[in-house]
Amino acid sequence: MELDLGAVRAFVAVAGRRRFGEAADELGLSQQAVSKRIAKLETDLGTTLLRRTPAGAEPTEDGAAFLLPARALLATADQAVDAVRSRRRALRVDVLGTRLATTELVRDFHESTGADVEIITSDGLRSAVPALLRGSVDAAFARVLGPLDPALAHTPVCLDPLHVLVGATHPLAGRREVTMAELAGTTAWMPGNTPGTEWTAWFTDLAAEFALHIETRGPNFGFDHLLDEVARSTTTVTFAGEGVRVPWHPDLVRIPVAPPVPCYPHFLLWRRDNRHPLLPGLVAHLKADYHPPTRRECWLAPPDRHLFAG
Repeated sequence: MELDLGAVRAFVAVAGRRRFGEAADELGLSQQAVSKRIAKLETDLGTTLLRRTPAGAEPTEDGAAFLLPARALLATADQAVDAVRSRRRALRVDVLGTRLATTELVRDFHESTGADVEIITSDGLRSAVPALLRGSVDAAFARVLGPLDPALAHTPVCLDPLHVLVGATHPLAGRREVTMAELAGTTAWMPGNTPGTEWTAWFTDLAAEFALHIETRGPNFGFDHLLDEVARSTTTVTFAGEGVRVPWHPDLVRIPVAPPVPCYPHFLLWRRDNRHPLLPGLVAHLKADYHPPTRRECWLAPPDRHLFAG
């Protein structure tokens, strides 16, 4: 016999809710329609699946035996439908923040190809990896630290040079560039550096290499608040990548770091078995624009030094 999936779905809903009315609301049907579907399913199977009691509807012994495989059947059917629909939806790309260089890379891909993309923000590697594995995103940008799940592929796509942000009255404000040696002993205020994240680990390595101190004191009220505080101070310093879109501020000065400039590496990650038709194009587009750095150009943190050319 061929099972009617609509009838199976009605049975599973009633078995889960224990009430026909609640199951009907869940399915967007009338109680009468739910009852008719279950009655037909019972006729087809030649058994009673549910019994009505004062407390609601309870599965019979046959109903309890049917319930688990019925749920598995519906899950498989839903996956089959999603496998087709997912090829027609926008490519979902996870980014750490919309102000970062990685978002500009996605925008360039969209404008160059007309590809339909959807930007999703998260908190980096620790949320991107589970999202990729469960299929809620198709690709994600993060700094890769250590081994990844074998189901995931990754490639470097961007190295973002470090810039210094200071207020207009800061002693460095008139400089066209600054060396890392000149910044030795500097305290940089970065309240967004969350313990355990890949970007905080990068700044920890940076501080150790160049005798800096990274201060994370105080609550993080967001990037705009940080810039306001830096702009009005004569002593406060913070860092941002060259590719970070920093909003214009009349009292904020942005100073590039002289080579070899510390560079933050961004990788693209994706699930190897992802079949979204736009994903190969995004990977190829980003790979084409990436060029490995030399030691004269960039300083890379120890975990990232495999990215050097040669």
